[in-house]
Amino acid sequence: MTNSVGETPAPGKPILSLRNITKNFGAVSALTDIELDVYGGEVVALVGDNGAGKSTLVKILAGVHQPSSGTIEFGGHEVILNNPGTALKMGIATVFQDLALCENLDVVANLFLGHELSPYNLDEVQMEVQAWTLLKELAARIPSIREPVASLSGGQRQTVAIARSLLLSPKVIMLDEPTAALGVAQTAEVLNLIERVRDRGLGVIIISHNMEDVRAVADRIVVLRLGRNNGVFTPEASNHELVAAITGATENAVSRRQLRKSDEDKAREQRA
Repeated sequence: MTNSVGETPAPGKPILSLRNITKNFGAVSALTDIELDVYGGEVVALVGDNGAGKSTLVKILAGVHQPSSGTIEFGGHEVILNNPGTALKMGIATVFQDLALCENLDVVANLFLGHELSPYNLDEVQMEVQAWTLLKELAARIPSIREPVASLSGGQRQTVAIARSLLLSPKVIMLDEPTAALGVAQTAEVLNLIERVRDRGLGVIIISHNMEDVRAVADRIVVLRLGRNNGVFTPEASNHELVAAITGATENAVSRRQLRKSDEDKAREQRA
């Protein structure tokens, strides 16, 4: 029996597949023949230097941009993500770096913002119950669901944004720089949350410049360079391999630069 759009595909089949995705902005090619598979219960890290095409790819999956050519399959069917609402209804949720939270509202109001239960006569009790249930399942460290978002830490705000995306039961969730500007403890909290989201069977895509965070949670690391695929790696890949793929340098060149930098650091220490 064939899966309908939005259903989880058969075991061993990717939830989301991109084939030969190309995006042109006039004469400028932002993406060329991008290939990507995302399976349920895995974290895929999308990495690359500035200008590699990560943001454009995320916006295509979020329905903000449409590809110039290529196909997107979701749940085993070819789909067209012609706007953000379509992507969300399909089962692709995106948490952008700015989080889009209303700081003057409490946690419950932010979780259900735009999707309130009985919007003309708010069912506050049911929203509180659902909020507590979800946050408890995620082992979220939120002091109170009636706490104004303005009083929460960066990690707690990220938790609220991720939890909000889960309320609509997506199959894939994309996280844009989820640990940027967070301290050590807050970063650990968010990384633990990402692992719990993966354990719920979702496909998770994270976009990050922080290789340490990527290694901590990713099952696969996909490198983009100048709008093209430039390698797929396991978290055990060496820094030399990853840096070489991201920058386009050879591993030997990367090694020489790092050794030279190490020698320069030692010389400065001796002078000090």
